[in-house]
Amino acid sequence: MHEIFLGIDVGSVTTKVVALSRDLSLLDSVYLRTFGNPIRAVAKGLERVKTSHPNIQVAAVATTGSGRTLAAKLVGTSLVKNEITTHTLAAVHILPEVQTIIEIGGQDSKIIIVRDRLAVDFAMNTVCAAGTGSFLDQQAGRLGLDVEELGRLALTSDNPLPISGRCTVFAETDMIHKQQVGESEADIVAGLCRSLVRNYLATVAKGKRLAAPLVFQGGVAANPAIVREFERQIGQPLTISPHFGVTGAYGAALLASRSEEEQPPFRGFELLERNFHIESFLCGECEEGCSVLCLYRDGDCIAHWNDRCGRYSAADHPGATGS
Repeated sequence: MHEIFLGIDVGSVTTKVVALSRDLSLLDSVYLRTFGNPIRAVAKGLERVKTSHPNIQVAAVATTGSGRTLAAKLVGTSLVKNEITTHTLAAVHILPEVQTIIEIGGQDSKIIIVRDRLAVDFAMNTVCAAGTGSFLDQQAGRLGLDVEELGRLALTSDNPLPISGRCTVFAETDMIHKQQVGESEADIVAGLCRSLVRNYLATVAKGKRLAAPLVFQGGVAANPAIVREFERQIGQPLTISPHFGVTGAYGAALLASRSEEEQPPFRGFELLERNFHIESFLCGECEEGCSVLCLYRDGDCIAHWNDRCGRYSAADHPGATGS
């Protein structure tokens, strides 16, 4: 059997799974849509890893992303960390001297300031989709382009047009108007890339010193026009993470490899054979009125969470998700 470390990143739009070998080389990575069903997404991700590498044994697993708690209950682990931690681990592993991490994903963007391999400050934009991967996907589709084509087309422009980047509605209205008056598509999308970078620096990175070296992570790092604009506006080169699309899961797998905590047996592959679902109920024991979540396996509730006082989750037997 081949021992591996797993990292699972469950987001609202995408779910990523990364498997690392004992020597921390990348064994496998899976990137797929969550489609509002994180249980099925995690199951599919694990199935792909298992199918490609049937003789594996999971030594440790960690979870991250907005659905990290659910993912941890599904696979049976106490290694649950936020995205700031896992993205920092990934960047430091790739470039130990990194001082600034730019991360732009499908639904949010963030900046992480690193000193001596530790995150010392960060900021996030989760309110508006302007500047995120989903907005670029949407605009590429409206223009009849793949998102990869959008970036390449923007690179051909010598005259990026001014486009509002602070709001998705204003940006789209601006782009449509410029199309209607006959402006070049290349100049329009180049202007969009320029304005999105300007908006990121003015809002997400506002007030922070972007010291070199800088690492660019997240799916938008695949867009060469965005990379060019960051380098032009910051005046520094960017290092593109080789695992930019699955950075959170990659960092979670690194976290799993470093853990010295004794973990319950990995039960994630049960998702491929047994029936899991979630139900919730309102607790009336105190004025908090928590909506408590319960994970069911084959009809039996095996784990609770989302109870702020811990009345139910603390009563779960340690490792209940894998019992």
